[in-house]
Amino acid sequence: MRAAAIAVAEARELLLAEVVPAGSEPVPLGECLGRVTATAVRADAPVPGFDNSAMDGYAVRAADLAAGPAALRIVAESRAGVPAEQALGPGEAARISTGAAIPAGADAVVPLEEAREEEGAVVPTAAPVAPGAHVRRAGEDLAAGAEALPAGATIGAAEVGVLAGLGLAVAECARRPRLAVLTGGDELLEPGEPPAPGRIYDSNRFALAALAERAGAAPFHAGGMPDDLDGTRAAIAPALDADLVVLAGGVSVGRHDHVKQALAELGVEQLFWRVALRPGGPTWGGVLRRPGGRPTIVFGLPGNPVSAMVTFRLFAHPAVLAATGRDPGEEPVVATLTEAIEKKPGRAYYPRCRLDPGEHGWRATPTTARQGSHVLSSMLGADCLAAIPAERERVEAGERIEVLPL
Repeated sequence: MRAAAIAVAEARELLLAEVVPAGSEPVPLGECLGRVTATAVRADAPVPGFDNSAMDGYAVRAADLAAGPAALRIVAESRAGVPAEQALGPGEAARISTGAAIPAGADAVVPLEEAREEEGAVVPTAAPVAPGAHVRRAGEDLAAGAEALPAGATIGAAEVGVLAGLGLAVAECARRPRLAVLTGGDELLEPGEPPAPGRIYDSNRFALAALAERAGAAPFHAGGMPDDLDGTRAAIAPALDADLVVLAGGVSVGRHDHVKQALAELGVEQLFWRVALRPGGPTWGGVLRRPGGRPTIVFGLPGNPVSAMVTFRLFAHPAVLAATGRDPGEEPVVATLTEAIEKKPGRAYYPRCRLDPGEHGWRATPTTARQGSHVLSSMLGADCLAAIPAERERVEAGERIEVLPL
């Protein structure tokens, strides 16, 4: 008797309840791009650390120019990296470069284009000058003790710059969970091998590894699973040392589908099998528990390439987020469907769509009318999966629907 299919949300919750964060590790600044902060990053000192000039020009005392233009004697120069040693007194000024420290006694900067030099003095042509003019204050970017980055932040180019600006050579980042990818079927060929009758190239291995890496995992190919029980069990066993295991193929009910039995014999507990979902109904989820140790989360995905990619996005992707300390719940993105979609009720449907900006927000257009689970080209140009609820039979063009970004 076949097990009843469960809802997508329920299957996801069962898996996420088993995920344990992967821990943290120090990562050199030059390798931080795309990583996730393990702890909040705070500024130990103000950024910038001193008042500095926003312009090339002259550091002055605003009080000397309160009555209008006046000649100020140039007594010093403050260059970027070489602060002026002399404090300014009444009637004095200092040449200053952008980013250079404001000399003691000065409280404003007159830009070069608003002044002229005459025999060792500078005459501002636009006066009075307001105190603080063209001065970047210490701590204006970040005050001492301020949170620069929260825990769980994905580090992009701006975040790398902020970390560097704080003087950090390394950042404490979430460890990337090790994710093993295994693909099943005697028909699979490695790309680059010559074609053979009845054989196909293994696209799942590479597509799933790419999805895993983009999500923040450290994927590796753990080998193929042959179409026999002993070989499948032997292939899976060493992969269970990983944090996450993704198996593509062999989870259905055919006479050569041995993944479920092999996992049971290896002690992996089944959390669910069969999800009320299209594509990807025969998806399996489970966990290998270890007394006092970290569990391994196992995903048994269908072998059809689109089904494998869709179910990875629905179930494995949020697990990777949770393992790296990020929130696996995603803010819903809503788009206007440009074409009507029909389906049978009872299963959620996730057609591949392209997102385009419209006059009233995002518009979602199916990438192709051929949305079969074997049509891998239907993923080309897809920005999202349209989430059509299980109970719906038809969604009309112009309706607002939730979409899952890819």
